[in-house]
Amino acid sequence: LQLVESGGGFVQPGGSLRLSCAASGFTLDDYAMGWFRQAPGKEREGVSCISTRGFNTHYADSVKGRFTISRDNAKNTVYLQMNSLKPEDTAVYYCSAGGTTVQAMCRYGGDYWGQGTQVTVSS
Repeated sequence: LQLVESGGGFVQPGGSLRLSCAASGFTLDDYAMGWFRQAPGKEREGVSCISTRGFNTHYADSVKGRFTISRDNAKNTVYLQMNSLKPEDTAVYYCSAGGTTVQAMCRYGGDYWGQGTQVTVSS
């Protein structure tokens, strides 16, 4: 069972990135999914979460209106489109899968975690 994030990198403020989280060894259909981030010296933060079929989503206040979570169960992949990036978005971003509600997912995380992908926003 594996989750693999990709799409991170270096971007200037105001730029965009699209993160992907691909699952292998299991199907994502039965799992709520979430994106989390952790910056140096800070606690892990639930950024955005999505229900099994994508009908319900949750966003942290700090990213509302800028980030969009989506999923393609046929491709076993979850995405995080990040626009209008700010230096404070700099962190390692992780995806997680869990059999829980969207709200609980963003609060506590899931049962499975990826290895993370670095996002750096700087001029």
